[in-house]
Amino acid sequence: MIDPKINILFASIPADGHFNPLSGLALFLKQQGHNVRWYTGSSYRSKVAQLGIPFYPFLKAVEINQNNIDELYPERAQIKSAISKIRFDIRNLFLKNINGNLEDILDIKLHFDFDVLVCDSGFMAFDIVQELFNTPAVVLGIAPIPEASIDLPPYGLGLLPGNGMIGRLRDSLLRSTIPRLLFGDSTRCYNDIIRPYGLPQIKDSIFNMIVRKPALFLQSGVPGFEYPRRDLHPNVRFVGPLLPARLRNPPVFYFAKFCANYEKTILISQGTMDNKNPQKLIIPSIEAFVNSNYFLIVATGGQHTASLYNRFPHENILIVDFIDYNSALPYADLFVSSGGYGSVMLSLNHGVPVLAAGKHEGKNEIVARIEYFKFGVNLRTESPTSAQIRKGAEKIWSDPQYKMNVKKIKEQFAEYAPFPLCERNIIDITKSYEVNKLGNPAKVHHRSS
Repeated sequence: MIDPKINILFASIPADGHFNPLSGLALFLKQQGHNVRWYTGSSYRSKVAQLGIPFYPFLKAVEINQNNIDELYPERAQIKSAISKIRFDIRNLFLKNINGNLEDILDIKLHFDFDVLVCDSGFMAFDIVQELFNTPAVVLGIAPIPEASIDLPPYGLGLLPGNGMIGRLRDSLLRSTIPRLLFGDSTRCYNDIIRPYGLPQIKDSIFNMIVRKPALFLQSGVPGFEYPRRDLHPNVRFVGPLLPARLRNPPVFYFAKFCANYEKTILISQGTMDNKNPQKLIIPSIEAFVNSNYFLIVATGGQHTASLYNRFPHENILIVDFIDYNSALPYADLFVSSGGYGSVMLSLNHGVPVLAAGKHEGKNEIVARIEYFKFGVNLRTESPTSAQIRKGAEKIWSDPQYKMNVKKIKEQFAEYAPFPLCERNIIDITKSYEVNKLGNPAKVHHRSS
C-alpha cells in the first residue's frame, strides 16, 4: 500500500541549533512528495527558500535570535549561573512567545490545512496547537532528553548520574527539591499562558511536558549517547543523528594537503550563539597549539575573523568565517567545541573525539554526556585556559579508550536511517489522529475572554 502524502508544517525557534537539525528532514519529506511548509523567524527566510519550501514568518511572535538577543534582553549577559540562565531563557525566549506563535499558526491554518506539526523541542506552542486543532505535534529532540528519571539527577544541572548508594541518594534528594525550587516558576508561567484556552494545567515540569505531551518525541541521536534509564516515556523514539540538509555534494576540502603535512589536525569552533567574545574558547585554543606541529582550522561563525587572522598569521592556522564540517571533519583528530548538540553529533558521526567547554544554553548536559561516555573531555568551564585545553587534548590522544568509544558510537549512528525512520513515524501518528478526529473535532481556536 502506498502511503498518502500529507501536509506538514515545520516550526522552529529562529536559532541555528534549532533550525539546522530539522532542515535535512524537511528537505527529505519534500522530496518524498509531502506538502511541507515552514514557520520561523524572518532571518531564516533565505535558508528556507534554499530548501524550496514555502515560508511563513513570525508576525505576532517576536523573533529572538543570536543577533538581537543582547539588545532585547541586555540583562541576560550579566547572568553567570547556568541554571539561572536556563530559567531566564525558558521564561523569556520560549514561553513568552507561545501566544504570538499560536496567533500566527491560526492564520497559517486558514491558508494551509496541515495534518501534522513538526517542531524542535524549544517550540513551546506545540501542545496548544495539538490540543486546539486535534492535530498531532511531533517534537524533535535536538538536545539531550530532558525528561526526569528515577535513575538520574534533575535535568539542567549538568551532573553525571550518581554512583553507589550515596550517589543514588544524592540524585533522589535533588529530584525531590530542585525541579520545584529552580523551575517551578516556569511551570506556573506556562499554566498562566494556557489557562485562557481552557486547557488542563500541568503538574509536571516544563522539561517533562516537552517529552510527554506531544504525540511523538523523535530524539536526534542514539541510545549510546543517552544515560541509561528504566522509565523512558513511550513517546520517545531514537531516530539517529538528525543532520543539516545538504543541497549539493560536499565541497572539495582544499586544505587536505595542509593536514597531511602536520602531525594532527584540530577543528575549533565557539558555535553560533555565544561567539561574540573569542577569548572564551577560540583564542586560548589557538594559543594552546600555536607553536605545535598541528594544523588548526578555526571557524569563527563570522565574528572577529579579520582581527584573529591579523593576530595569528601563522602558516599552521586557518581562520575562516565558516567551514563545511562534513568536509573538514574526516581530516580532523580533535574537535574543540562549545558543546552544541548539532556539531557534537556531526563530530561523532565522523568518529572525531570532542574537547568540550560548554556551560550555558543547556550545553552543560551535552558535555556531561561526552564525559560520561568518554567520547572526549569535559573542560567544565566555558572559558578554559590554554593549559587546560592542551592537557585535555593530550588526555584524549594518550588514552586509546576515547578513540575506541568514538568508533563505537559512529558505528551505532550508521545503524539508523534517520529521515525514512522519521517519515514512517510521522505518517503513522498522523493516520492515528485522522481516525480519532471523526469523534473528536477540533476545539475553539481562540482564547476565551
